[in-house]
Amino acid sequence: MTGNIKGLKPSQIQSLNRLFRRKVPPDLWLTPELARALAEISHDTGRQIGVFLSREGAVMEVLVGSAQEIYIEKLPASRGGDRLLRGLSLVHTHLRGEPLSQDDLNDLALLRLDAQIVLHLRKETAEIVTFSLATLTPDPQAPLPWNLETGLLIQPRDLEGHDRIDAIEEEMRRVRTSSRHRLSNRERAILVSVSPESVQVQEENIAELRELADSAGVDVLGVETQRISSYHPSTLMSRDRLKSLIIHALQVQATMIIFEQNLSPAQVKTIADMTELKVIDRTQLILDIFARRAHSSDGKLQVELAQLRYLLPRLERRSTALSRLTGGIGGRGPGETRLEEDRRRVRDRISHLSEKLERVGQERKQRKERRKERDLPIVSLVGYTNVGKSTLLNRLTGSDVLTENKMFATLDPTTRRLRFPEEREIVLTDTVGFIRNLPGDLKRAFLATFEELKDAHLLIHVADASHLKVADQIERVEELLKEMELERIPCLLVLNKIDLLSPDEREALSARFPLSIPISALDPKSLIPLLKVMETRLFTRSISDDPDRVLARK
Repeated sequence: MTGNIKGLKPSQIQSLNRLFRRKVPPDLWLTPELARALAEISHDTGRQIGVFLSREGAVMEVLVGSAQEIYIEKLPASRGGDRLLRGLSLVHTHLRGEPLSQDDLNDLALLRLDAQIVLHLRKETAEIVTFSLATLTPDPQAPLPWNLETGLLIQPRDLEGHDRIDAIEEEMRRVRTSSRHRLSNRERAILVSVSPESVQVQEENIAELRELADSAGVDVLGVETQRISSYHPSTLMSRDRLKSLIIHALQVQATMIIFEQNLSPAQVKTIADMTELKVIDRTQLILDIFARRAHSSDGKLQVELAQLRYLLPRLERRSTALSRLTGGIGGRGPGETRLEEDRRRVRDRISHLSEKLERVGQERKQRKERRKERDLPIVSLVGYTNVGKSTLLNRLTGSDVLTENKMFATLDPTTRRLRFPEEREIVLTDTVGFIRNLPGDLKRAFLATFEELKDAHLLIHVADASHLKVADQIERVEELLKEMELERIPCLLVLNKIDLLSPDEREALSARFPLSIPISALDPKSLIPLLKVMETRLFTRSISDDPDRVLARK
């Protein structure tokens, strides 16, 4: 028995306990005797009373609510395995004859109940006027995820039909099986943006989140946006909107929900408690991409360190399962001990990784000193992610660095030599792409990688000329360079993918950025003006227009 039992008389407690003796035949939603018992106790206590029924008809749990609503603190044990429905029906009373509430229907969908049954009592009496019945619909294209029947009477014709649940679940299984050929084995997500920003800004942010999801190998099934004046401290968005979002995700067979905003540990816990779907934010998505794409030992260390720093505060809150194991005054239970062990292990690992990264930093510094001794000019490619830096590096040096049309396709810094005529060489370095609001832990972890930029003689800022927000991306990269105190280094703006623009678009972009150099990294001839400027900046001399003399690898 759970819920609001404080203040009940012993006789009322006994009446509630007797409900556990009731048994409902498998083909009935409930029996008239159980319905009357619930109505009488509800009228006597002035509170909503409910029971969870198993599919076999046993009373698994008794719930006591207030006059206005009933509380579901926890679910009784239900069927295991790959079940589409939980095998539980909830029957409860409404004291004033009010219809099924939105909360009742949300509970049906979120908890995957067999049925939600409400007994409508006549006001201030124990008489049952009618009852309502709601079950989930197996059709994922239906406008609502439930079927609702109202005005039913406590009589055999309306009480029969519980055996329909097996048919509903079988149809759900058939629909899911038939749709599997259309669904890949990849994760399927709903993208969510909750922000006080304008609709246009939200759309831009969601578009970038969609690109990140694609880079992470996630299929996007839908997008939800909501403008709010302030964030909800525990759920980010309103609870009602969040419940609708989760129900929609279940309808379209999503496996996860990705929030564009970064979630606090409290918000992650609250939202995760409301659904069995995976719940992650933009930071976690970026960390996952970095974990997949980092190949060097340096990169792997940096990513693991960022992940652990992100994880640590989320271990500060105990799960309900652990808190139930916690001892009382004067002692700590195994749940608390296990949690402390997890925290200590994470902190120890963070310390260990930090020490290793310091040694890696020293090795990087030594390599830098050796390059200085050879007096080779250093040129670094910088820019927003997925603008074609690696493609440009490959074309200039004849390398075969991985290139994909995805965000953060390459993470590990790559250094190659580029030979100019007259046996002159430079060191060309490709860096990890920038992105707006790069997670703080990840930014700190990769600052060591960007340290090499401070020794560059020239920065080549590569931008995607074909991107709708190319100006915003250029501005964000310039802000990051300024934040890293690199504005003193000469910087050359290169507009890549110019071949994807019309003549009018090229002219407009050139007018907006008159000092930029338009190129296509796929066309060697378009790189000749860039190479001329590079040589002039580095060696103060011009070079031949023959690309065969220029594009040579040592």
